[in-house]
Amino acid sequence: MLLIPGADGMRPEQLTPQARAVGPDGEIFLLFPADAPPVRAATHAQDDELPVVLELTDVAPVSVPHRIRGRAWVSGWLTCLPGVAEPGHMMLRLEVAEASVDDLWGTSEVDPEEFAAADPDPLHTHETELLQHLHAAHGEQVRELSHLLGERSAALVPTRDVAPLALDRFGLRIRFSAGPQHCFDARFDFPEPVRDVSGLRREMHRLFEAARA
Repeated sequence: MLLIPGADGMRPEQLTPQARAVGPDGEIFLLFPADAPPVRAATHAQDDELPVVLELTDVAPVSVPHRIRGRAWVSGWLTCLPGVAEPGHMMLRLEVAEASVDDLWGTSEVDPEEFAAADPDPLHTHETELLQHLHAAHGEQVRELSHLLGERSAALVPTRDVAPLALDRFGLRIRFSAGPQHCFDARFDFPEPVRDVSGLRREMHRLFEAARA
């Protein structure tokens, strides 16, 4: 959702882009209906640049306590790109000035140049489907991963629910829960970053076999 000066009273859905993408230089492209408030604001901005903050919320694709995995804020200048989008829509360009993240790994600032140079995680387009599949079809195997925690597993005795929480090329995070106020996350790192879904399957089989050993 875009946070725009003077946007008080606007509904969240009016400030939420229909699509977004990151360009080769780290700029963020946002698609809105042509009559959306952000388009009007960018069109009438002084010096053709509108200072805004893009707020992103990352929600786990499976049901777990405390389902929000993180938030990010990207501040910069918004401009219109006429003629790029299909009729009835407008593409907006957000030039990134500052960015910060507060997620499962902690809070940190993100350098705009590092953001522009970063490659997407190879699993990011599949993460939702993969986590939902693990939760629905491999729930017992996921639960058995607690065997790999050694002495830490003693803290999991009252655990009622176990669910895969996050997945990337570096590893899998599981949330063990005995209720909303009693949660425990465990991270299972892969020996090497996986490059694709085939590599992920091999690592998951390795994890499941190690848990059964």
